[in-house]
Amino acid sequence: MSKILNVGIIQQSNTADINENRRRIGDKIAELAGQGCSLIVNQELHDSLYFCQTENVDTCDLAVAIPSEVTEFYSALAKRHGVVIVTSLFERRAPGLYHNTAVVFERDGSIAGKYRKMHIPDDPAYYEKFYFTPGDIGFEPISTSVGRLGVLVCWDQWYPEAARLMALRGAEILIYPTAIGWESSDTDAEKARQREAWITVQRGHAVANGLPVVAVNRVGLEPDPSGVTGGITFWGSSFVAGPQGEFIYDAPTDEEATVKVAIDMSRSESVRRWWPFLRDRRIDAYQGLVKRYID
Repeated sequence: MSKILNVGIIQQSNTADINENRRRIGDKIAELAGQGCSLIVNQELHDSLYFCQTENVDTCDLAVAIPSEVTEFYSALAKRHGVVIVTSLFERRAPGLYHNTAVVFERDGSIAGKYRKMHIPDDPAYYEKFYFTPGDIGFEPISTSVGRLGVLVCWDQWYPEAARLMALRGAEILIYPTAIGWESSDTDAEKARQREAWITVQRGHAVANGLPVVAVNRVGLEPDPSGVTGGITFWGSSFVAGPQGEFIYDAPTDEEATVKVAIDMSRSESVRRWWPFLRDRRIDAYQGLVKRYID
């Protein structure tokens, strides 16, 4: 029998006004809850502009404690609407110690769990190592009333090891809040390659693990505060893939999207019977995976 999970996706274009961004997210959560969504997923660092385009110590003032009045805001939304919400926050753990942290709120408003981003990029316009300490709580699914959520964050989505470990620990769905886009100097051909690679690798995680994947990205142009680059045009393209990598939904590249997507969670059992990848893993021969490189 099918087991339908109605997932709400919020692909948003942000401004510098954090309170306005939160207000809009709150309105969209209410809209999606009204449509019958029981799980709502936000994009990476959804409260603000993507601040990692530059390195500025004053930007650390944006970080919030967990718990704090910010988590209370999302807790209240979850409780008011009776939904599970996946958020993505700039966590202030201690003075000078910060994480890129996904916090999951249960439908009663409690914090079901959190995940600290493990893989931290350091690329032009994505200077995340300046701000974020790598996660230290591992790849552990978060148990909720809608299932065990394998929540990962953005750069994590390029690593099959992260998806696999979530699956091996009982995740029923893989979820990726994301902030990724094009730099203005990239050619159209290069832009197409990047976007397709991003989609393909995550669909591969769905196939290899027999699990649905939900990826939610930002959209719109965010200027570089330093003026050194042309800023980042976030390419949207949020999508949901089924356990064979099939598209269930894909969002536009240049528009916001507030969408309800129905996922048949029962299909994972059937797909894993047809394609028993977990059964056939050669766990006796994978020792090299814990090495940086094998000379």
